[in-house]
Amino acid sequence: MPGRFSFVIGGARSGKSAFALGLASNLPGRKIYIATAEALDPEMHERIRQHREERGAEWETIEEGSELGKRVSSLGPGCAVVIDCLTLWITNLLSAGLSDREILDVAGALARACKESASSVVAVSNEVGLGIVPENALARRFRDLSGAVNKEMASSAEEVWFLAAGLPLKMK
Repeated sequence: MPGRFSFVIGGARSGKSAFALGLASNLPGRKIYIATAEALDPEMHERIRQHREERGAEWETIEEGSELGKRVSSLGPGCAVVIDCLTLWITNLLSAGLSDREILDVAGALARACKESASSVVAVSNEVGLGIVPENALARRFRDLSGAVNKEMASSAEEVWFLAAGLPLKMK
């Protein structure tokens, strides 16, 4: 029997992660936080440390920068899983040299894995398409891929939440 798949989206520092952790904290089972961030500089290293501290010992952290679909599928039943965040994951895939088609294919596999998981999954992503059109090609590519991945995840999820200024709005 599959778990529940929820998708949380919003702007940077809008409260998405805290909201997602709150959703998952209320679910039964082992608490797993799948982090996509990579500590490539001192500032990111400090952010990761602070986030781990804020989550507390209740949460088991798994660092997974690329193989999210496979990781979700490997967890088995009865877990409460938070994936944070998909936009960093997309950055990792772009940095690894994947084509747009390859990124969209692995995003589709991730959406299926989340929907079919025997554990409950809450995936978090940034909404990056509400601002101006980026000046350079790479930024436009990132924005477009993020929008397509977010659309795929929202379509597959049972429930979708949008956060702005710390306020959640249920969209689906």
